[in-house]
This record gives sequence, C-alpha cells and structure tokens, in this order.
Amino acid sequence: MLDTTEVPSPESIVRLKGVRKRFGQNEVLRGIDIEVARGEVVAIIGRSGSGKSTALRCMDYLESIDEGSITVCGHDVGAKANLKALRLDVGIVFQSYNLFPHLTVEENIMLAPTSVKRLAKGQARQLAHKMLEQVGLLDKAEQFPEQLSGGQQQRVAIARSLAMQPKVMLFDEVTSALDPQLTGEVLRVIEDLAKNGMTMIMVTHEMNFARRIANTIIFMHDGKVWEKGPPGMLNDPQTLELKEFLQNEL
Repeated sequence: MLDTTEVPSPESIVRLKGVRKRFGQNEVLRGIDIEVARGEVVAIIGRSGSGKSTALRCMDYLESIDEGSITVCGHDVGAKANLKALRLDVGIVFQSYNLFPHLTVEENIMLAPTSVKRLAKGQARQLAHKMLEQVGLLDKAEQFPEQLSGGQQQRVAIARSLAMQPKVMLFDEVTSALDPQLTGEVLRVIEDLAKNGMTMIMVTHEMNFARRIANTIIFMHDGKVWEKGPPGMLNDPQTLELKEFLQNEL
C-alpha cells in the first residue's frame, strides 16, 4: 500500500479523515483518508467488497461511521448532522433508479423541489423540464418510468438529483445494470456535468471512462485507500494489488 495520507486543503469540499466502519465483526473501512477539491472529479475503483460503495454512502450519512470524521460542503457528517441541509447540498444516484412508478417523469423530478424546497408547482415543472433537457429527455416528461429504457430511467434519476441543485454529486455504479449502449447514454450525461464543473465522486467499474473523465483515481483494497493519483497511474500501477486488479478488468 502506498502512503495516501491527505494534506488538508482549504478548497476541499469533501474530507474523510481516519474513517472506520464495521458491520458486526467485519471492518469494511479501515482508516481511510480522502480529500476532494471543489470542481474535482474522483473515480473510486476496486474489487467488490473493498469498501468503495460504503465510503460513498458514509459521505451522505446513509451509513454511520465508527471512527474518524467526515466533512461535506461544510457539514460535519455524523449523528448530530443537519441531514436536511446536508442532502440539499449532496445528490446521490444509485445503480437502481428508484423512480416512483405511479408518477410521470416530470412528477418524479418535481417531487423534492416542491416538498423540500417548497417551490410552486409551476416553478418546479419549469425546473424539471430544464433538467430533462440537460439529460436529453425533455420529450419524455409526461411518460411513466416503465415506458423508458434502463438508460433513460437512469438519466431521469440523475435529472432528479440535479433538480435540487447540489454542490456535490455521488454516483454509485450507476451503469452496472445497463448494457453497453445504454451505458454510453448515461456516461455522456456525467461527462457533460464534469465539463460544467460539477464536483463528482464516482464508484465505477468503467476503467476507460474513469481514465477519460476523472482528475483523480482512488484504488481501494481491503478497506483502505491503497493507491491514489491522476488517471495515468492506471498505466503504471505501483502496487501488485492494483496491477492484478487492472489485469482482471481487461
């Protein structure tokens, strides 16, 4: 394992320090340090069970931590966190779309702005249409989720998160359930977000995409940040574990 100790930066929008997480006797996160600067795109890679998705979920307090500290957008993420304020600043998209089947596409996107931000329905509908245009699905506004392909549903899920105008977007294996063509649709949307300066942290198995879009790659192994660096590190792994992981991904 390389020395991946982070030097705190005043520009950091996400900071994990000494984070440990256990599920029973299984320690999934074993003292991880991660720093993400405003506008940075970070791709977290690693084998199943390495702790990458758990780390992501801890950033939004979907999982609590046992030791260490997490700060996201100025919020201390913990038992005393203001979760409403935190989740106004952080959007998260999972591999399962979690759209409400009884609501139209636009209604799915309007739900949080009207219920959480108290936007008037007319304003929320305008916002929903703007987000749908951004992900290339404005023509699907009045359809129901079951009428859409998997890739389209995932793009709606991204639009729903964007409607809350978050400062940070978290993506957890958002293409793992999609075939290659649909995967391309979703990755293009994420790439556009990166070009527009959105701070993003992605757990992904799409190595070529990670190389192209990320400023920083984090390789997790055995619950630790094992290797970290710019995308070029994937061409010159410094540890046997990353080398073996990349060979298995080919």
